[in-house]
Amino acid sequence: MQFVLTGFTQDLGCRVFAFEGVAPDRIRTAFTVRADLALIRRYGIQIQELPLLCRSVLERRDEASETLAFTFTEEEMRTCATARAAAKDEAAQRRRPPRRAPSENLGAAWRAPQL
Repeated sequence: MQFVLTGFTQDLGCRVFAFEGVAPDRIRTAFTVRADLALIRRYGIQIQELPLLCRSVLERRDEASETLAFTFTEEEMRTCATARAAAKDEAAQRRRPPRRAPSENLGAAWRAPQL
């Protein structure tokens, strides 16, 4: 099933994202995913990332389930923040080490001695 974001609403400190699930036979089903804005600040999740993260909640759902309303839970936010921190650490380790600072006697080999 593919999910298409159709909009969002604000509800008491939560953002509620509306999605349409499009089945292979083109039948459309409405879904909603609620995300607490106070929790996303706590875990360093940017509001621009929320639609994709909420879509991933829908993609992980049980196909046999009849549930149409979901919540992006604190545990999922924690997992997301941990994965982001691990990716950031890995990228930092792959980065080249900084160059050594030039020594104070730079160019001394060809200059005349200072008296």
